[in-house]
Amino acid sequence: MQPFEIKKDIFWVGAVDYDNRDFHGYSLSPAGSTYNAYFVNDEKKVLFDTVSASATGALLCRLAKLLPLEKVDYIVCNHLEQDHAGALAEVVARCKPEKIFCSQLGLQSMAGHFNIEDWPVQAVKNGEEISIGKRTVTFVETRMLHWPDSMVSYIPQDKLLISNDAFGQNIASTQRFADECPQEDFMHTIKEYYYNIVLPYSPQVLKAVPLVESLDIDMIAPDHGLIHRGKASCRFILDAYRTMAEQKPSRKALIVYDTMWHSTEKMASAIASGLEEVGVPVRLMSMKRNHHSAIMSELADCGAVIAGSPTHNNGILPLMAAMMTYMKGLRPKNRIGAAFGSYGWSGESAKILHEWLASMGMEMPADPLKFQWTPKHECLKACHEMGRTVGEALKKKCAE
Repeated sequence: MQPFEIKKDIFWVGAVDYDNRDFHGYSLSPAGSTYNAYFVNDEKKVLFDTVSASATGALLCRLAKLLPLEKVDYIVCNHLEQDHAGALAEVVARCKPEKIFCSQLGLQSMAGHFNIEDWPVQAVKNGEEISIGKRTVTFVETRMLHWPDSMVSYIPQDKLLISNDAFGQNIASTQRFADECPQEDFMHTIKEYYYNIVLPYSPQVLKAVPLVESLDIDMIAPDHGLIHRGKASCRFILDAYRTMAEQKPSRKALIVYDTMWHSTEKMASAIASGLEEVGVPVRLMSMKRNHHSAIMSELADCGAVIAGSPTHNNGILPLMAAMMTYMKGLRPKNRIGAAFGSYGWSGESAKILHEWLASMGMEMPADPLKFQWTPKHECLKACHEMGRTVGEALKKKCAE
């Protein structure tokens, strides 16, 4: 397990988790993840972040290839979530650092997770600077991006931003740099990460991006995934984050549904035909065949969400209920919504889904659409018309 030099005397000493399949509730299959930690070899020897507890050995092994562990002077904890701090207690015990730096709110998180009575912890303020020799480190709070304790570390002499969870992705790879990955694949992982983790904090992203742009940087080193090197790569990820945070509507629709005996599925296809007729591309995604995180990733490119379920026990099918709960928690904005469903006798599902989508602030240009038993021509015609209505509303919204 070798360390990897990303700049002169600055090394990646993290771990690659090829077997992780669930991260914050979204599926990593088949990608896995990385837990990035960084070591700076200056007059003061500084470790930035640690790794998940399960990857402690990998971190210590890479670090020991660079220096005796007890020679580590400082540990910087940009964020205390366990995928970045799970190894912290053992690392502190092995390295016995002079100081451990974290944000003011990070101190509360650290005390909540660990027994820190004997640790040399120093909580730093926003904008505080320390010298580590030829280099200085400036700490910048990024609260709620995506935890209250989050901060980033800026080393101006190396034009390096160690950005913690911001600007990351979940990729398990022996490659370390973003420019080594095909751009289409890389962009998909960025959207997947953003829309399943960062999306609720888009207002904070829109504040953070100009702050990062004001810094002289040519490398952004996140705590997950690949490192952005070069000004063009840094520009690319900052522009991508701004675009995703703005959530401007896109001229594409997503139909997400579950079905019991294929009636709701037939309705979904008819709605799709209406969207196609007015020139709006559409993606149909069945809950039985798609993980809820894949649906959120698709939503990154869709300005309309049309949800369908048969009525089940006076409600909606469990997979759709889980999807709506997950989606609402991620707070998508600036979308058009609509709801539909089939039923046997009570017929509440379409109204329930309509209310879910409306509660997310979506514009609802069509009434909830429900039909009993197997859809006949009249039903499919009404579904087609719903697709047209939603499509025209989306085109209007995109033109505003």
